[in-house]
Amino acid sequence: MAEASAKAPARELYDVIVIGGGPAGLTAAIYLARACYRVLVIEKEHFGGQITITDRVVNYPGIASISGAALTENMRQQAEAFGAEFKLAEVTALDMSGDIKTVHTTQGILSCFGVLLAAGARPRSAGFAGEETFRGRGVAYCATCDGEFFRGKQVFVIGGGYAAAEESVFLTKYASHVTCLVRGDDFSCAKATADEARNHPDITVRTHTVVESVEGDGLLRRLTCRDTETGEVKTYDAGKDTFGVFVFAGYEPATELVRGIADLDPKGYVITDASMKTSCDGLYAAGDIRIKPLRQCITAAGDGALAATELERYALQMQKKTGIRPLRPAAAVPEEPAAEAASSQIFQPEIVKQLQTVFARMDRSLELRLYLDDSAKSGELASYVDELARLTDKLQVVRVPAEEAAAEGERPCVRVFCGGEPAGIAFHGVPGGHEFTSFVLGLYNAAGPGQALDESLRQRLLDWDTPCHLRIFVSLSCTLCPELVTAAQRLATLNPRITTDVYDLNLYPALREAYQVMSVPCFLINEDGPHFGKKTAAQLLDLMEASRA
Repeated sequence: MAEASAKAPARELYDVIVIGGGPAGLTAAIYLARACYRVLVIEKEHFGGQITITDRVVNYPGIASISGAALTENMRQQAEAFGAEFKLAEVTALDMSGDIKTVHTTQGILSCFGVLLAAGARPRSAGFAGEETFRGRGVAYCATCDGEFFRGKQVFVIGGGYAAAEESVFLTKYASHVTCLVRGDDFSCAKATADEARNHPDITVRTHTVVESVEGDGLLRRLTCRDTETGEVKTYDAGKDTFGVFVFAGYEPATELVRGIADLDPKGYVITDASMKTSCDGLYAAGDIRIKPLRQCITAAGDGALAATELERYALQMQKKTGIRPLRPAAAVPEEPAAEAASSQIFQPEIVKQLQTVFARMDRSLELRLYLDDSAKSGELASYVDELARLTDKLQVVRVPAEEAAAEGERPCVRVFCGGEPAGIAFHGVPGGHEFTSFVLGLYNAAGPGQALDESLRQRLLDWDTPCHLRIFVSLSCTLCPELVTAAQRLATLNPRITTDVYDLNLYPALREAYQVMSVPCFLINEDGPHFGKKTAAQLLDLMEASRA
């Protein structure tokens, strides 16, 4: 017992750490926190999981229609109300030996009795020729993120599952026409979902069809597909125009963390028993990461609930065995009705509370300099930043004189300064939507103390000795962009030689045309690129070092 206590004092110990903030992980957090266990949910990117890119969920019991993002945000708030804790970080390794398990993350080392792996699955590549070459230049994997870049264009959707059928319908909001290329003889999802796509006037469904290749000259110009029954090969040629290819070819489980720790099937899915227990003592799995016949939001939630009840028993056993009971954070003191100064005309009350928590932890004051023009978007940015500053005395707003602002280029823009010096962070547009959290994290990182970094990564960053300008192109509807933005801004706030400019690409079509960007996130490293896809701080620094070599 003494050894266990030395390894993890009660105040630093969790009953359960949940890896993954999707429906499975959030449901488990609700159950565990409500049962008065100390639970921490760790999420690498954004809370909510893959379902957040779904525009409309219509088969969740008791809710006629809701977006995936709204559904999971309700789950997160419910878990938080019961006392669950949350952390944005990447889990890098697990030590499942002993009674107290160790979880290594990019934000530090954590200890717990039990671990629930609910990291879900990520989109799988289709494997046709040219897929990697044109990733971000016409080949995409997220309709919510990239659909708007194909307004008025032909779009092809690859896949025959639920996502392919649903996203085909979503893409008709932008595309001139959508063609579904299904390998099998029909969609494999529920008939109602398939019928919605099959009967849509702007969707054509071609079964027994696989894509052989895509070609182009920077953007997509040609697609070649083959009929698997007849062998007939057809080519779509866009001429001087371009088109989009959205790949929904299934998912692969995010099980790298437990490879060699728990038993997996040949496809990489975790093998569990009926109680969600894996072959490793103290490790449970829930949601899309485990073997199961149906992967839906409701089944993930069911997995999470069952895993949580089993982990309650396991954590209680470990408490009795070690003599340690993790200390839950003190319950929040009920607040008086918000005073006028703490209210907001832009931000919801719960968001105001979260913002004030962040602002209270900032070490230094920041100056937000606005570079505006006469556009409505500039007025929107000014109101947005003014409202942020009204919530704290640690933010001061400065409107740059018109002549100086005109030299900025892409406006509107807000640049962050600390102690009169640039903090290396700028946002062109209004940092709302999915970029709201990343912008606030940028302020926190600029003011200090900031998010923790692995010590070896921090040293590599401090050793960086050449100027590096990162230009990042995002969409406010993109769920993949915030991780890259947060990583880039963290690098910039720790090394003055690194600067980061983030652009809401929909406001700057000239940039989109100049760099032939058809997918986000997209970024340039000192004009090298473009590069595509979400990146961690370590991956981004690797690319920076490679571009300098």
